[in-house]
Amino acid sequence: MTPIILIAADLAAISILTFALYLRRHRRRDLVVSYLGMNVGVMAVAAALSGSAAGVGLGLGLFGVLSIIRLRSTELAQHEVAYYFSALALGLIAGLGIDPVWLPLALMAMILLVMFVGDHSRVLPAYRHQTVILDRAIAVDEELYARLEEVVHGKVHSATVQELDLVNDKTIVDVRYAYVPAAFPAGAATVAPPAEIPAPGYLAAFPAADPAPSEPAGRAADPVHAGAA
Repeated sequence: MTPIILIAADLAAISILTFALYLRRHRRRDLVVSYLGMNVGVMAVAAALSGSAAGVGLGLGLFGVLSIIRLRSTELAQHEVAYYFSALALGLIAGLGIDPVWLPLALMAMILLVMFVGDHSRVLPAYRHQTVILDRAIAVDEELYARLEEVVHGKVHSATVQELDLVNDKTIVDVRYAYVPAAFPAGAATVAPPAEIPAPGYLAAFPAADPAPSEPAGRAADPVHAGAA
């Protein structure tokens, strides 16, 4: 009876983890399929190996092998890695069938609770990570941080320069910051009027000629006098 309870608990836990937490918050379907298939596969293999003397060791080895293969095949964000290992842990806990039965159930509930709280939008909502490409090559840290805070509208905690291109005049920076829009308002950009370009020195010596006076309106043309025959 205990294996059936653990299998049902694992299916319920992985459904909550993928559909109620991950898919609802991050909307990436391909990883939902990966989490479900990997969790059920690990649970089935761990359950089959749990009767042997080396069941626990083989289960942990399977955990490590699957982790290496999956993480080397595609690039995952850090929160996706957390969901990936949580799905692995749920399947492994259910497959090994630890006694007493309340212990694996409590461990599954703890994993779900940690992922619910840790990935909640209200936990450190202002802290963000972004790669910024600046339109200038900036090598001085003080100037770089000031420019980044203007761009991201927040307090920069760390900035790692990935590329400083002096030829194309750009800087690529990996930035970790706290978004504080009230402290860094996005003011409307004002365009200053173009400054008057002074004339060269040799032209400044010659004043500009006054425009020819225009004829007043309504003035008759001068009469033409015919010479004597």
